[in-house]
Amino acid sequence: MDTTVTYKGKEYNRRHGGPFDRGAADSWYRRGMTPHYYVEGTGTSPRVAENDMSAEEIAEYVAGYLFNESCGGHKEW
Repeated sequence: MDTTVTYKGKEYNRRHGGPFDRGAADSWYRRGMTPHYYVEGTGTSPRVAENDMSAEEIAEYVAGYLFNESCGGHKEW
């Protein structure tokens, strides 16, 4: 699997647990935007909350969320 994705002319790292990945996952599951990420893997490493994220990390999370919204993919319950 590719480890990067280009969205709106910028390349993002899609590593599992990273800001872009978590934004896309929140959109996929129809959760609201709550910027966060994991230091390593999702649920297996410390979680970094919005108040501890840099502006760039928050922008990556938002890009991941908007990327998934633009693709239209959502979990079917």
